[in-house]
Amino acid sequence: MNNNIRWLRDKIRVLDMQGIIISNPINVKYLTGIDAEGTFLITPKENIYITDGRYVEAVNNTLTINDEIVVFDMKDLSKDDYENFFLFCENVGFEEEYVTYAKYKKFMHTYKINNLQETEGIIEKQRMIKDPEEIEKISKACKLTDECFNHLKNYIKIGLTEKQIAKEIEEFYINNGADDVSFETIVASGKNSSLPHAIPTDKKIEPGDPITIDMGCKYKGYCSDMTRTIFAGFVPEEIKPIYELVLKNQKQAIDEMKEGANLKIISRMVENDFRLHGFDLIHALGHGVGLEIHELPYMSTKMDVYLKNNMVVTDEPGIYIPNKFGVRIEDTVWVNKGMATPLTRSDKDYVVVDEAK
Repeated sequence: MNNNIRWLRDKIRVLDMQGIIISNPINVKYLTGIDAEGTFLITPKENIYITDGRYVEAVNNTLTINDEIVVFDMKDLSKDDYENFFLFCENVGFEEEYVTYAKYKKFMHTYKINNLQETEGIIEKQRMIKDPEEIEKISKACKLTDECFNHLKNYIKIGLTEKQIAKEIEEFYINNGADDVSFETIVASGKNSSLPHAIPTDKKIEPGDPITIDMGCKYKGYCSDMTRTIFAGFVPEEIKPIYELVLKNQKQAIDEMKEGANLKIISRMVENDFRLHGFDLIHALGHGVGLEIHELPYMSTKMDVYLKNNMVVTDEPGIYIPNKFGVRIEDTVWVNKGMATPLTRSDKDYVVVDEAK
């Protein structure tokens, strides 16, 4: 039995559950490695994966004998089979943050469960701590992101559109070994950079434009996340104080990110410094990264969470001046051995593309 499933069996036993139904595909992948559509059951007797017949072969090819998972084609299961999976179970866990009420009722009816018990995100909380294999995959995704950024420094020219740059990023990832982008790429230039979640447009890059690029890819299912604000032709003087304020706080936050550090305190440190200079931190300072681009833990003044070794989180302070410009700088960071190691390592000092001569 693999370590993740063994851990979950031990955990639900402590919580007085005799079984659990896992339907969130991200949690299924974390526990089993399976990408195909289906439902994973941990029952008192065995581990079961129920899927559509179209995916049975792919699932069996994914699993090893050590996983100890029995795969069923749903069409081969009878009403009695479903009802027997959790026979004599008093409490069976389910993912209340993922399951709709209609799905909840279907589980009760299909499996004839006495009591479906909320699990309060136990798998998502366990996913916060990465094992060496996960760290390696995230590191590879980050390396591809750095390589893509290095390519962009030569590719981006005045006159290109935001959409052209976003497309180049996505094509670079696919052509260099990534699974896919880990989220919709953000390329926001000039006034558009004042929008934290801007969508690339047909706007052309102009001299003096700040260009905020928020980019990431997936490698073997694991994500990277990096933001750089760069400049076309030259760096406008009015932006320099704000860029330096964001960069100072981004570096200081990384220095504070070590085992035992309180994410709420780190976020407040940045928030207070921004306010001292007349600005607000309008979004969370960071978030966990793994199989999902946004996962636990979240770094904000509203979350009282302590860092632990082998967490992977982002650090992304930003300042946005409406209808003028914005600056955001972000790295994916690995908390390890009493310190924080940035896994994205692209240059953060003023990067100027198509520099005016």
